[in-house]
Formats: sequence, C-alpha cells, structure tokens
Amino acid sequence: MTHTEHLPPRPGRHAVWPHRVRPEVINAIERAGIEHPWAHQAAAAEHALDGESVVIATGTASGKSLAYLAPVLSTLLDGSEAPNGRGTTALYLAPTKALAADQCRAVRELASPLGNRVRPAVYDGDTPVEEREWVRQYANHVLTNPDMLHRGILPSHSRWSSFLRSLRYVVIDECHTYRGVFGSHVAQVLRRLRRVCARYGAHPVFLLASATAADPAVAAGRLTGLPVTEVSDDASPRGELVFALWEPPLTELHGEKGAPVRRTATAETADLLTDLAVQGVRTVAFVRSRRSAELISVISQERLAEVDRNLARRVAAYRGGYLPEERRALERALHSGELLGLAATTALELGVDVSGLDAVLIAGYPGTRASLWQQAGRAGRAGQGALAVLVARDDPLDTYLVHHPEALFRQPVESTVLDPDNPYVLAPHLCAAAAELPLTEQDLELFGPTTPELLPQLESAGLLRRRTAGWYWTRRERAADLADIRGEGGRPVQIVEAATGRLLGTVDEPAAHTAVHDGAVHLHQGRTYLVKRLDLEDSVALVEEADPPYSTIARDTTSVSVLETDTEVAWGAGRLCYGSVEVTNQVVSFLRRKLITGEVLGETKLDLPPRTLRTRAVWWTVTEDQLDAARVNPEQLGGALHAAEHASIGLLPLFATCDRWDIGGVSVPLHPDTLLPTVFVYDGHPGGAGFAERAFHTARDWLDATREAIASCECDAGCPSCIQSPKCGNGNDPLHKRAAVRLLTVLLSEAPAAPRPG
Repeated sequence: MTHTEHLPPRPGRHAVWPHRVRPEVINAIERAGIEHPWAHQAAAAEHALDGESVVIATGTASGKSLAYLAPVLSTLLDGSEAPNGRGTTALYLAPTKALAADQCRAVRELASPLGNRVRPAVYDGDTPVEEREWVRQYANHVLTNPDMLHRGILPSHSRWSSFLRSLRYVVIDECHTYRGVFGSHVAQVLRRLRRVCARYGAHPVFLLASATAADPAVAAGRLTGLPVTEVSDDASPRGELVFALWEPPLTELHGEKGAPVRRTATAETADLLTDLAVQGVRTVAFVRSRRSAELISVISQERLAEVDRNLARRVAAYRGGYLPEERRALERALHSGELLGLAATTALELGVDVSGLDAVLIAGYPGTRASLWQQAGRAGRAGQGALAVLVARDDPLDTYLVHHPEALFRQPVESTVLDPDNPYVLAPHLCAAAAELPLTEQDLELFGPTTPELLPQLESAGLLRRRTAGWYWTRRERAADLADIRGEGGRPVQIVEAATGRLLGTVDEPAAHTAVHDGAVHLHQGRTYLVKRLDLEDSVALVEEADPPYSTIARDTTSVSVLETDTEVAWGAGRLCYGSVEVTNQVVSFLRRKLITGEVLGETKLDLPPRTLRTRAVWWTVTEDQLDAARVNPEQLGGALHAAEHASIGLLPLFATCDRWDIGGVSVPLHPDTLLPTVFVYDGHPGGAGFAERAFHTARDWLDATREAIASCECDAGCPSCIQSPKCGNGNDPLHKRAAVRLLTVLLSEAPAAPRPG
C-alpha cells in the first residue's frame, strides 16, 4: 500500500420541489421513500421547468435520475391532459442498452401510481419488431441509445413525426462517456435531432447527467451545440470513504531486455477479493476486460473453497455478454448479501443501482478520474463508511498515480475532449442530414464552421447534389450507414467460427490488424478463440474455440510525415508544435504473454499490408545545444527519445480523456521534415480526436509528469512501469532511461508557460 486517503463524511442539504412539479409526481416520489429532494435536485428541476438546458454534474449516488425525472414526469402529466394529440413526449439516451433497460424499470416503478398517463418504453436493437410500432404510436417516454437514434429514428423521422412534434425533453445520461471520436459523432447526431425536431415545430430542452466532470457546462454545450446551465454543488450525504493505492510487488521473473516484472493486478485483486470475502465484506472488483472478470472470480472461488466450500459459491463474475436476466439475478444476490464478491467489467459502472456495498477494488486505473470516482462511488451507496482500493497495473500511468496521489486526490476530473468539427466525423453526418431533409444555407451554422468547405467536396464526390432549395442526398443506399459512430468506418471484419460458419461478431477494419490477426487470442462472451486466418480481401477472420494459457499483443512499426504545422511555440532552441500529419503503420508481429504473470513466451512475425492515417499530432524537437546540456551523446539519443515517447504516451490519459490505445507515437533521431531529433504523439483516429490538441495545451504539465514518472521508477534500466510499452514494434529497443530523464529536464527548464486554447 503506497497511500491512503480519508474522505470525510458529508451531511446532506434538503430543499423543496419547485411549485410547478405536479403534486401527483411529488406523492409518487414520497411513496418511493424520498420525503424531500436534495438542494441540487430541486435546482436542476427548476432550470428544466424554466426551459433551460441543464447539466447535473454531481457524484455517484447523488440522485441525478430523480433530478431530471421530476420535471419530465410533471410535463408528461401536463401533456396527457392536452385536449388533442398525444400530448408531451420525452426521449432518454443512454450509452448502453443495459442502462436504458435499467432506467425504464426505474421509471415504471416510480410512475406506477400515475397510471397510463406515463408510458415508458425501450426502443433499441433488441426491441421486437411487433413492439416497435406501439412504441412509435403510443409511448410518451422513449428510452434508447445514440446508435438507434442515428440509424433507426432519424432516418425514419416521418414515422416518428407525432412523437418528435411533441418532444419537450431530451435526457442524456452519463454524458461524460461521450468523448473522443464517439463523443464527436454523438454531438452531430444531436444536431441532426435538433434540426428534424425544428422541422416539426419542436425545440426540446436538453437535460444531461454526469459523474462530476471538469467544466461540465462547456462540455455539455459542445455536445449539444446549445447553451447549458450547470448544477454541480452536490447536496447529497456521503459516508466516510477510505481510498487506498496499492502497488503489486516485483517478482523474480524477467520480461523484455531482462526488465523486472511485477505481479499482475489481476492476481493481486483476486487475493484482495478473497480476503475481503472471508471477512464478510461485500465487494465489487472492477476490471478492464471480460477475461479478467472471469479469471478473478475463478481464482477467488478456488482460494475460498480452501477456507470454506460454502464461501466459494458467494463470489461470481459480472460482465457484458450475459443475458439480462442473469445480470439482474447477480445484482439482486449482491444487494441481498447472498453474494459477497463480484468481479465486474464496466458493465456495472454506469448507473445500474447496486447499493449496500462495503468495498470496491479497481484492478488498474480505468483511464479517467471520472471513471475512477464512478467506480469508487459504488461503495457506501447506502451512506455507510466504505473502502476503495486502486490496484496498479505494470504500466507507466498506474505506477505514476500510486506514487503521486495528489494527481488523483488534488486534481479535478478531466475536461471532456471531443471535436464535432472533425471533417472525418462531420462529412458522413452532413450526408445523413441531407437524406433526412435537404440541407439549406440556414443549416450551415448548426453543423459548425467546417460545413461550408466540406459541402463542395461532398458534391464533387457525388454524394450530395446542389439544387436551388439546397443540397440533396443522391444515392440509393442509406446515408446513415456512412457513419459508424462507435468505430472508424471501413468495411467491418466479420469474426466467423470456422467449424460451424456461425457469425460471432465484427471488428472495425482499422482494428482488425491488431485484434484478429493470424494467431490472435479473441474473447467472445466468456469464450476464448484463436484466429486461424485473417482474410482482408473478404473481410473475414476465421476462428476456432481454444483455451490457450496466454494472451496476445500485436506489435507494429510506424512512420510520420508532417503535412501542416498549425501552431508552434519555442522551448528554448527547440520547438513544441501542433498540426496535421500522415501516419504509416504496419503490424509486423505479435507477442504471447502468460495470463497470470505477464511473462513473454515468444514473438511471431506477421505479414500484413501497411495502413495510412491522416490525423493530428503534437511534436517536440531538440537541438544539438540542448543535447549537449543534457549530456546525451549520439549513442544514447535514440534510446532517450524512444523512452520519452513511450512514457509520455502512457501519461497522456491523465491530461486528456483518452486511453493509451487511442494514441500513438514515433521518435526519430533525425526527422526528414524537422531536420532535428523529434518526438511525435498523434491521435489514432482519422482527422484527429482532440487528444493531441489537449496534449499541446497542457504540454508543460504533461511532460513534467512524464519526466517524474521515469525518474521515480525503482528499476535500473527501464521496465513496463516506466518506459517499456506493450505495443512497441521495435521490441522496446533502444531505450535509455537516464538519458531520457536528463533530456526532459533540460527541455522543461526552457519551456514557457503552457499555451492556452484559442
């Protein structure tokens, strides 16, 4: 244990509901056991009833759902008394189908005393065809997800005309999850929704809910394209929380280049879950993958069986891929105390109500402080004291955090990074919008400043046609299919079981090279498969079920060319730059690693074609004088740059809401475009995702944290906790830990104050 943080208990502050909340709704809320709202709930309801879009950014279990449900239910009751038509309607958007289903149950329960005046219904890919017409015609509170809005509702808006004409509220739950490329797509889907609603004479109010986020009003405004009022003063009570940071010990095993290997976060978490279960402590262990969830539960069950056979049955796994009834049974068993321990993926993180937990274990930093607090907030939800433990993975960011607790406990959560104006995101949504209703000059402002320059390109590509009234979609195929809002476009690769021909799922074409290459281990609904052959021509990966004792990680090589430098600042004689680049990437091999220890078992070469990507990057250069000042000689230079690149990629998620797999990097002792030693860090998405831009604007703090992470690591020459990367195409060679620290020290000593956006 490297640190413990004690968060004191906090009393609650009550208020009264605004007088415009209907008495029947207040009575229904009181029947549910809630006598008075918290002050933030009443404030949010007031804004909503005033017709102001509002974001409720308060902690986990602070009652955000009730804050938006009170005005929504009141308005639906008002609408039910309208003399004609269907009255008022509301639309609820969740990032996952499970959360929408969970919320629908909660609304039905709360609104049951209100009779059939409130008619909630889920409308998503799982809704039976025979139910869909009823939802369109009669439901007044429709719960769905952005995917269904994009592909199902907006392209068929004429069939939804009576619902959209009456739309008063759009609720966007867990809005902090809409970041990066996915968030940018959702932002454009919401602009299309606003445009179609306006066609029917409706201008809905947006109600957003989020775990505490930095600048929630700014992020919500960027997402919706509207001014949004912020309610972030959390008035709900909280029990004491003890938050521990835990670093697994070094083992006697050795990895690449003889680097020391730590015990895995999976093994440590399984031990902690076992210890807590033996003591009767109700615990959820959050993990990053489905396989880890299954693995932790199996290890814990085996160890508990040695103590008491009955205890082994009181620990289970919970993840996506289970049937809804299986998940509900697990939630009930945990709630009742029948289950003492649950190893869960983030399927349990968002919104699903699990109260009465005593402890939360977090196996590896979940990527953002928002997610960390979301997961930790699952403990102590009934107001009692609770324990949270972050177990570090063998990774630069995790290692940095357990030794720098101030980065977790003294910093606000991240700004939500999204870029709705990314032309790779915007272009397909302009086509989808034109297919819904012809685009006019008046629409250009709604879709953002990049729109006027994109429209002629879409015309010349034969996708849109300009006529007197505006721009029209010209093709027979569905325009909405151009935008894959959770992926990167391209024809998806189908994953097919070779023996049966059964389709298991799909993977985005750009991800196929790393995820389903020949020999890759692929997980699907708790089962493990080996990829026998990846056929890129037919976009098929043939797999067979297997149980290998290892995981696989693809290795690639990358080169970068500078297309355009948008902005640059001097760092002494060196430069910090931001702009457009073209990245050429080729997957060249994959590693096999033991499941529990992470030990490398071997490397296998691959023969896959190179891929190119136009994106955005941040880069910095150093001069001969700076290298002399840092005492970095030519033999050390490549290793110093390479080590700094790896560590900076590992630390960037602390400053931008990204995962290290969303970004890439290249370091070159002499780059042909800069003619200097250069380190690039780029967004791994076409057109960029906002991560590199965020890195540019926080470069001083980001690279300072990078230097500190390398310098403070206890290894001698570099290890996975500081400068080794699991996806390095060069086998983590060359790397020079001490030279990287000296180089970053000199660079930072000459850095100006961090540049600010705009």
